[in-house]
Amino acid sequence: MTDRQIVRGRVFGSLPWEEDFGCARAVAVGDQVYVAGCTAWVDGQIEREGDPFTQTLSAFGIGLEALAAYGLTADHVVRTRMYISHLRDVDEVGRAHKQLFDAVRPVATMVVVDGLIDSRMLVEVELDAYRAGLAQTLEGQQ
Repeated sequence: MTDRQIVRGRVFGSLPWEEDFGCARAVAVGDQVYVAGCTAWVDGQIEREGDPFTQTLSAFGIGLEALAAYGLTADHVVRTRMYISHLRDVDEVGRAHKQLFDAVRPVATMVVVDGLIDSRMLVEVELDAYRAGLAQTLEGQQ
């Protein structure tokens, strides 16, 4: 994994498209953190090709790693979104979500899309997290 770096409340360092598209992995706004663009893309390769369950675990793992840069964990996640490229993968993606978030029970959305940026990617996820006082903590670090 690439090192994460927080700059002005944003986490950078893990997407090959960050510079090309002008985006960040995560952004903190007040006491909330928004994480997007998480797939099984690791070190320039698609991990676990053809396996929606493990790709989902990998994608959420990358998202949780971005949250960790802010000192947050799965317990702080309040919303998840899962974009999947095949209807057949609903159960496996849902099973992975349950494994990670069953105790937390964030609100969740799963949507079937025509495709993702790479056809080998079966799932892309987003996480929204909240922790009271996070903004004050981040201001103290800058």
